[in-house]
Amino acid sequence: MFAAVPDRRQVAQVLRDYLLLTKPRIVILLLITGFAAMWVAAGGPPPLGLSIVTMAGLAMSCGAANAINMWYDRDIDAVMKRTQRRPLPAGRLTPEQALRFGVVMGILSFLVLLTVNLLTALLATAGLLFYVLVYTMWLKRSTVHNIVIGGAAGAAPPLVGWAAVTGTVDWAAVIMFLVVFIWTPPHFWALALFRGEDYARAGVPMLPVVRGERVTKWQILLYSLLLIPSGALLYFTGAVGPVYLATAVGLGCAMVLASIGLLRERLPRMDWAHRTYGWSLLYLAVIFLAMMLDVTPA
Repeated sequence: MFAAVPDRRQVAQVLRDYLLLTKPRIVILLLITGFAAMWVAAGGPPPLGLSIVTMAGLAMSCGAANAINMWYDRDIDAVMKRTQRRPLPAGRLTPEQALRFGVVMGILSFLVLLTVNLLTALLATAGLLFYVLVYTMWLKRSTVHNIVIGGAAGAAPPLVGWAAVTGTVDWAAVIMFLVVFIWTPPHFWALALFRGEDYARAGVPMLPVVRGERVTKWQILLYSLLLIPSGALLYFTGAVGPVYLATAVGLGCAMVLASIGLLRERLPRMDWAHRTYGWSLLYLAVIFLAMMLDVTPA
């Protein structure tokens, strides 16, 4: 008897599930921040070959972190409506397959980025390990400050991109890191407001679950206010011009207005939480695009 040969649809589904393990939409957003840092560091378009290798290695590193996160959080994902259809809780991939995939991709990422320079490889790997060991395996299930501290992992790509071009980490790269770091809490807390029942059911101590919606909304406003000066700081390094400064301040003010609308909302977890979450995604993409459009030539 011959073993059954999987048809194209089965193969396509398996490949799609492995791709889903990487959380591709999140990876794309992180790559935008990493590539923008490369662009600013180079004072314009970075070398094509360097860009391809760096973005490939960074994508593998981020994807590996997400795959291992899905492996570890499969019990949580199984009880949250938002995540029940992911490959592991749905039973389409085994935990062993997900873990093996993540570990192999993480190793390959380090080797690929090592061809750029050692600092780039180390920074990407540090971000991966921080996300897996510190955020996923420790902070996420143990403290209301999980996403505040854990945001350092998602803020690593600008450091990686800058190091790929310069071989160092300068103040401009640190400020880009800071922007993403401060952006992360209001972004995820807005999501947690309209997914609060999911997090409560899974026992994840997100801020709305532990401290309540009113406290969460005030915290979103506080961090949104901090985005204005943190975004503006990059201008004073001389790396970008006045168009970026105006864009950064304008985006920050719009984020504050969305946060005020959320705070004044009478019905929690409804329209304003969705709007604030959606605006936060737009904020991050546009502010890093603005860096590229108004970069100061090297």
